[in-house]
Amino acid sequence: MAKQTTPAVEENYTVLARRYRPQTFTDLIGQEPTARALINAIKGNRVAHAYLFTGARGVGKTSTARILAKALNCEQGPTPTPCGVCYNCVSITSGDDTDVIEIDGASNNGVDDARELRGNINTRPSRSRYKIYIIDEVHMLSKAAFNALLKTLEEPPAHVKFIFATTEVQKIPITILSRCQRFDFAGIPADQILEQLKTITLHEGKQADDEALELVARRAGGSMRDSQSLLDQLLAFGGDRLTADQVREMLGMAGDDRVVALAEAVVAKDAGKALAVLDETAQGGLQMGELVDQMLAYWRDLMVVHCAGEQASDLSVPSRCRPDLIRQGKALTLDAVLAGLDVLSTTRLRLRDSSHGRTLVEMALVRLCRLSDLLPVAQLAQMLTSPERYKPRALQAPSASEGGRQNPSLVLGAGKTLAAAPPEGLKKKLLSSAVDAASPNSASAAPPPQDALPELWPQVLRSVGHMLGNFLEKAGLPAITGPNSLVLRFSVDYNQAREYCQEPARLAKIEEAVRKCTGRPWIVRVESGVSSAPATTPAPAVETAPGPPPRRNHRAEAEKEPLVKRAVEALGAQIVRVEDGFGEAP
Repeated sequence: MAKQTTPAVEENYTVLARRYRPQTFTDLIGQEPTARALINAIKGNRVAHAYLFTGARGVGKTSTARILAKALNCEQGPTPTPCGVCYNCVSITSGDDTDVIEIDGASNNGVDDARELRGNINTRPSRSRYKIYIIDEVHMLSKAAFNALLKTLEEPPAHVKFIFATTEVQKIPITILSRCQRFDFAGIPADQILEQLKTITLHEGKQADDEALELVARRAGGSMRDSQSLLDQLLAFGGDRLTADQVREMLGMAGDDRVVALAEAVVAKDAGKALAVLDETAQGGLQMGELVDQMLAYWRDLMVVHCAGEQASDLSVPSRCRPDLIRQGKALTLDAVLAGLDVLSTTRLRLRDSSHGRTLVEMALVRLCRLSDLLPVAQLAQMLTSPERYKPRALQAPSASEGGRQNPSLVLGAGKTLAAAPPEGLKKKLLSSAVDAASPNSASAAPPPQDALPELWPQVLRSVGHMLGNFLEKAGLPAITGPNSLVLRFSVDYNQAREYCQEPARLAKIEEAVRKCTGRPWIVRVESGVSSAPATTPAPAVETAPGPPPRRNHRAEAEKEPLVKRAVEALGAQIVRVEDGFGEAP
């Protein structure tokens, strides 16, 4: 019986992100400013005792820390060009150097770990020039651990260097930040990622379409490591040649032609066609989140083309789709594009917590198709203030996509058409509202600036009535403490007047009078100040601490606005929600 032999174990595969990791400062891609600063610091013997590298994942923070460690501990150094072949360089590259200690802040975040580190730093390096501590994800350290490092960071031994790396610099205490030299690592541009991917593909003996690598570079979002990990996965998935269709199939993405077709349906306001395109695309294993991301990128391109014209750069679509993009950008208004971005971004947020992803995307597509039917706020204001400019036009035959629905329209001026005309009852309300809107005291007139309030204050005193006005005079001129915020300060000699004026009903009357005189809403507070009489004792008068400002009733303010009231009456609408900040000065 023949003896069975055990097959030899093949060497473990090393992923692309490790094999193509930068080894010198010149290898760093997209971080040239940081590399130049560190090179000059080494040349000028101005290397700090602590550095903080911050930025998104996969942009080169830890790689730069290792390169800096090699530059400082190289047998030929300190040098900005480490040899890479000496014992120190080789051991740092492999992560086995005893004098370069890499610590994971997420798993060594306790105060005991920090104290152990503090106790070991006094030990001199075994064979290198410096003992270097590289702490990754340093923001994960506890508050007690940070406090234990403060003194060490402020006055470390001469043979110790600290290099911190983090993706969330805002979580690091300011006392730590002030003791480090900070370098912010930017996201790597897609074109530089693309060139590196081409180089890697060539070295690996593989072939890839340019469009496929462009998709990978765009999907990486500025992270070189993410792009290399994705390329590694795709090379195993696609065989010897990588195509764009293989990339989309593995990632669950829609083809660019599908995204263009969806945009075409939106431009044509054909919701039925948009839903049909979505159904065809979903049958190929489409991920709804990926589709919304692609549409967000496409609508962003529409915005860029609309603002920058045909010469716009940094677009996400391939060159073959740009003629369609430019044509669609001209067909949509900028307001419609911006509203579409808002619809898509809201849909993307909702997809995270919903099990009905397709329904949300379908709803978003229908809304996008209906955006052009919505009247801008400026035109609604014109309908309220100048209804004589809007003339009803004869009804047109309904289109097939509208399912027989009659859609009246409005004609503005010479040939400018609005999407929908108001019904007869609404038209009568608009015409009646125009009488009030045409008056000189209309709310459409620009309100006076805030600094004109002192000149208008006598008018406010007259409008609140004789008794209340007399009490208000005792406070003198009000103090403007912020946007649309007034403070009336009564001295302690006029406590009775202060108590009279700060009654809620009278305070509301004062706010209404100020609003009518200035044309804008105000929040009025009444406070107690110091005595106006000369002091008879050396003890100073105690000033009463102002209480918290009253909570604003934004809904009540909105209901009092003349233009809002006319809009509600004319359109037969109701106020559903009032955003925070309503009525505040821009």
